[in-house]
Amino acid sequence: QVQLVESGGGLVQAGGSLRLSCAASGSIYSINFMGWYRQTPGKQRELVAAFTSTGTTNYDDSVKGRFIVSRDNAKNTVWLQMNSLKPEDTGVYYCNADVRTTYYGQIQHFWGQGTRVTVSS
Repeated sequence: QVQLVESGGGLVQAGGSLRLSCAASGSIYSINFMGWYRQTPGKQRELVAAFTSTGTTNYDDSVKGRFIVSRDNAKNTVWLQMNSLKPEDTGVYYCNADVRTTYYGQIQHFWGQGTRVTVSS
């Protein structure tokens, strides 16, 4: 199996910064998509930023210019640098990875446990 372990959430004032990290471990042959989703009460989990299977980055419009996603393929780790945080960025951030566990295996989807980000005004 594959585990995604997130860290870096917390409480910050508006305008501040936080850096989230997500490390994947376990039976990993390759990782395609790897990114971050955010969930707030009453809303569906939404994509914030990610590396796509082609290696390009994808950002939600609400975070463009403020958040930066980066990845270390050798360490199976993805980071999310969040700058100029706003109260509306508050939520639980989940790491997601599409993983092939063997050469012939199908891609499986894994989620981290979530890390809470709270931005006070």
